[in-house]
Amino acid sequence: MNAPLPTNVRFDIKGLSQAMALCNASDALRCQFNQAHWDILASYLQPFALSSGQVLMEQGALDRTLYFIESGTLSVHYEDEKARVRMALVGAGSVLGEGAFFSHHARSATVQASGPCKLWCLTPMRYLELANRHSPIALELVTALGAVMAKRLYNRPKRVAVT
Repeated sequence: MNAPLPTNVRFDIKGLSQAMALCNASDALRCQFNQAHWDILASYLQPFALSSGQVLMEQGALDRTLYFIESGTLSVHYEDEKARVRMALVGAGSVLGEGAFFSHHARSATVQASGPCKLWCLTPMRYLELANRHSPIALELVTALGAVMAKRLYNRPKRVAVT
């Protein structure tokens, strides 16, 4: 899943916070965080990079990790029982994985990088630590995630992006 970081890839939580603030997508993550909140959240996130074509998650996997997209675009592919495929694109300033994060169910789709991507991940265990130590930040995050999931479920073409 994770690619070794090239030496020229640098991560700074300011890049992620800026991507979130500048995202115009209807399903963008809208957290009311200031930079101090982002700095606290950063200590619970792990940054990593994906190369073009690299798979982030596979349909049916039991992983519940949540992914924040700092840069790049990921394609989401859902295949139903009749072998029909639906696809969505999710870009910088949004999140992936909220479906499994909340439901405790298997991943509903396969996600892969359309080009080089910078992401940050949050595991359920790290989220629980955040909730215990910084509950207002955790509450704001989970509220914003719920809004993202609701918008995706309401918009038929974006439903596939609920992974």
